[in-house]
Amino acid sequence: MMRQDKIFSWLASATVCSLLLATGCAPEAAEPVTLALRFTPQDSTTYKVTTQKEKSVKLEGPQPIPGFKGGHNLNRVEIIFTQQIQSIDDEGNAITKITIEGLKCSNIVKDNLVLDFDSTREKDQNNPLAKLIGQSYTIEISPAGDVIEVIDTSRAQAAVIGSSPSHKTALTLLKPEAIKARHEIMALPITSENQLQTGDNWSSTTDFSFGIMGLKSYEKIHTLKKIKDRDNHQIAVIEMDGIPSLKTTEPLDEEQATSDFSKMFDNTEIYTGELKLDLTAGKVEKYVEELQSEWIIVDPEAKQKRGSEPAALKMSATHFYRLEKID
Repeated sequence: MMRQDKIFSWLASATVCSLLLATGCAPEAAEPVTLALRFTPQDSTTYKVTTQKEKSVKLEGPQPIPGFKGGHNLNRVEIIFTQQIQSIDDEGNAITKITIEGLKCSNIVKDNLVLDFDSTREKDQNNPLAKLIGQSYTIEISPAGDVIEVIDTSRAQAAVIGSSPSHKTALTLLKPEAIKARHEIMALPITSENQLQTGDNWSSTTDFSFGIMGLKSYEKIHTLKKIKDRDNHQIAVIEMDGIPSLKTTEPLDEEQATSDFSKMFDNTEIYTGELKLDLTAGKVEKYVEELQSEWIIVDPEAKQKRGSEPAALKMSATHFYRLEKID
């Protein structure tokens, strides 16, 4: 009978290793896939996009501060839109017509509801925001998900010109920066580096403004986690983790100078995201990003008093984005 040490030596030999590899015992490297959008002329797809910005300030503990009043601000917009591909250039960039099919807007300022609109409600049909339904604008978008240009919003703007808060909200939704934020797919790699395998990662940088707490930059690390089959379609699942970065996408301005105030606070934050990309159709199935940030400062005098619960000022901010294919 062959001794165990000899068996081990035999298994470890180059000849046997070669045989094991030849018979498929070693995993084969996965074929790279192209992580990019693909466009077809006259193709039409319907999406729902939800954006939400939320801020709150509150005082915790038994000791009230004279004159202090906390509060909660919320701005939430939900738009159902159809995008139709008008034309495609030699680089794969698409001129795309966006038509607004549905709209919901909520705005809370210091705990007071100042706007609550739903295009499906009969009572809201006379609201100026209802005039956005059926309106269109045109953008140019790249295979990497960048909105290269906002081409034409003139007709949509003309439909909602006015001075009321609802008119102003409608016009804000049609600003180029709002349109870009709504339609850009920030989780895709640049075109020259979009051939990737499962486990590969890439990064990008983005900035967020936190008002008096300053401007903060984050590095977003995207990882191609897996590729799954569904109804004869390949779906790529990409996960994102964001971490604070010293890099910024824009030059620092006066707003950034106020960030020294934030250094007085302890800060915790979570920034995550997920993209599901239909590789077969070249379309986004779902794209979600959420940043939750919290700042807290404890009254230093209360800390020194034994047996007393310290008062703490807590501020929080949430940025949320969700794009979902519904047709």
